[in-house]
Amino acid sequence: MPQSLAQILVHLVFSTKNREPLLADDIRDELHAYIGGIVENQKGTLLKAGSVADHIHLLVAHPRTCAPSELVQEIKTGSSKWLKTKGARYADFHWQGGYGIFSISPSHRPSLEAYIANQAEHHRKVTFQDEYRRLLAKNGIAFDERYVWD
Repeated sequence: MPQSLAQILVHLVFSTKNREPLLADDIRDELHAYIGGIVENQKGTLLKAGSVADHIHLLVAHPRTCAPSELVQEIKTGSSKWLKTKGARYADFHWQGGYGIFSISPSHRPSLEAYIANQAEHHRKVTFQDEYRRLLAKNGIAFDERYVWD
């Protein structure tokens, strides 16, 4: 077959270092757009982004020519450097070391987009840690609580 085609949808989740509530409302749209540019530069597409003060959710059409860990590294490094240019509040900004990346079915895309769009409301009731534990359990991922948080 001369042509390589793929549709790889992933839900990517990671938090600020130590879950510090650093992502202000006034920077989020610009941050999401910047991350969209990073994903596009890697030949992927950012389909939806949503964040609250201490973490971010991304729905990405993953590029077929890039390993997941490479894409995450590009997103986290590039956006962290960019955030540090946005004022004193972000001078020491860091994302957490780890991340969660979960494959999703195209049929689940609309519900995940709604979930990502509703982050502010969702996190009035649920902490990031509880949300992340649920995502890991839902996706059948075993984890050791001692090594999940930083």
